[in-house]
Amino acid sequence: MSSQREFRLVADVSSADPSRLQPVLERLVDGSVTETHDGFHVEGTMAGESSRELNRALLSALRRVERRTRLRAEWTSARRPNASSTTWPRGPGPHDPS
Repeated sequence: MSSQREFRLVADVSSADPSRLQPVLERLVDGSVTETHDGFHVEGTMAGESSRELNRALLSALRRVERRTRLRAEWTSARRPNASSTTWPRGPGPHDPS
Protein backbone atom coordinates (compact mmCIF):
# COMPACT_ATOMS: atom_id res chain seq x y z
CA MET A 1 0.00 0.00 0.00
CA SER A 2 1.55 3.28 -1.06
CA SER A 3 0.92 6.56 0.65
CA GLN A 4 1.36 9.68 -1.45
CA ARG A 5 2.40 12.80 0.43
CA GLU A 6 2.80 16.30 -0.90
CA PHE A 7 6.30 17.76 -0.71
CA ARG A 8 7.31 21.38 -1.19
CA LEU A 9 10.32 21.81 -3.46
CA VAL A 10 12.82 24.66 -3.63
CA ALA A 11 15.55 23.87 -6.16
CA ASP A 12 18.19 25.20 -8.50
CA VAL A 13 18.63 23.32 -11.76
CA SER A 14 21.60 23.99 -14.01
CA SER A 15 22.76 22.52 -17.28
CA ALA A 16 24.86 23.18 -20.38
CA ASP A 17 21.58 23.56 -22.33
CA PRO A 18 18.93 24.73 -19.82
CA SER A 19 16.31 25.67 -22.44
CA ARG A 20 15.62 21.97 -23.01
CA LEU A 21 14.76 21.48 -19.31
CA GLN A 22 12.03 24.08 -18.91
CA PRO A 23 9.18 22.00 -20.45
CA VAL A 24 10.07 19.03 -18.22
CA LEU A 25 10.13 21.18 -15.07
CA GLU A 26 6.83 22.84 -15.93
CA ARG A 27 5.20 19.45 -16.57
CA LEU A 28 6.43 17.76 -13.36
CA VAL A 29 6.42 20.55 -10.77
CA ASP A 30 3.25 22.36 -9.74
CA GLY A 31 4.68 25.83 -9.10
CA SER A 32 6.99 28.45 -10.54
CA VAL A 33 10.02 27.96 -12.80
CA THR A 34 12.19 31.07 -12.98
CA GLU A 35 15.09 31.42 -15.41
CA THR A 36 18.56 32.10 -13.94
CA HIS A 37 21.93 32.72 -15.66
CA ASP A 38 22.76 28.98 -15.82
CA GLY A 39 19.38 27.27 -15.51
CA PHE A 40 16.27 27.63 -13.39
CA HIS A 41 15.10 28.32 -9.85
CA VAL A 42 12.09 26.14 -9.04
CA GLU A 43 9.54 26.51 -6.23
CA GLY A 44 6.51 24.28 -6.09
CA THR A 45 5.07 20.96 -4.99
CA MET A 46 5.19 17.34 -6.06
CA ALA A 47 3.43 14.27 -4.65
CA GLY A 48 5.19 11.01 -3.86
CA GLU A 49 6.14 8.47 -1.22
CA SER A 50 9.38 10.15 -0.11
CA SER A 51 11.60 13.11 -0.88
CA ARG A 52 14.34 10.73 -1.99
CA GLU A 53 12.03 9.01 -4.48
CA LEU A 54 10.85 12.37 -5.84
CA ASN A 55 14.41 13.69 -6.15
CA ARG A 56 15.50 10.61 -8.11
CA ALA A 57 12.44 10.77 -10.37
CA LEU A 58 12.92 14.48 -11.09
CA LEU A 59 16.65 14.15 -11.77
CA SER A 60 16.10 11.09 -14.00
CA ALA A 61 13.47 12.94 -16.05
CA LEU A 62 15.76 15.96 -16.44
CA ARG A 63 18.77 13.82 -17.40
CA ARG A 64 16.74 11.98 -20.06
CA VAL A 65 16.51 15.35 -21.82
CA GLU A 66 19.94 16.79 -20.94
CA ARG A 67 22.49 14.38 -19.49
CA ARG A 68 24.72 17.02 -17.87
CA THR A 69 22.07 18.39 -15.51
CA ARG A 70 22.68 19.37 -11.89
CA LEU A 71 19.91 19.52 -9.28
CA ARG A 72 20.25 21.14 -5.86
CA ALA A 73 16.98 20.63 -4.04
CA GLU A 74 15.34 20.97 -0.66
CA TRP A 75 12.15 19.00 -0.11
CA THR A 76 9.85 19.83 2.81
CA SER A 77 6.95 17.81 4.19
CA ALA A 78 5.13 18.48 7.44
CA ARG A 79 7.52 21.39 8.13
CA ARG A 80 10.59 19.12 8.13
CA PRO A 81 13.29 19.83 5.53
CA ASN A 82 14.75 16.89 3.61
CA ALA A 83 17.75 18.13 1.64
CA SER A 84 18.70 16.05 -1.37
CA SER A 85 21.37 16.44 -3.98
CA THR A 86 22.46 14.62 -7.10
CA THR A 87 25.17 12.65 -5.27
CA TRP A 88 24.36 9.50 -3.31
CA PRO A 89 26.83 7.89 -0.86
CA ARG A 90 28.85 4.96 -2.19
CA GLY A 91 30.57 2.20 -0.27
CA PRO A 92 30.37 1.38 3.41
CA GLY A 93 28.86 3.99 5.68
CA PRO A 94 30.09 5.14 9.09
CA HIS A 95 27.97 2.47 10.80
CA ASP A 96 29.02 -0.38 8.50
CA PRO A 97 31.27 -2.83 10.41
CA SER A 98 33.20 -3.84 7.25
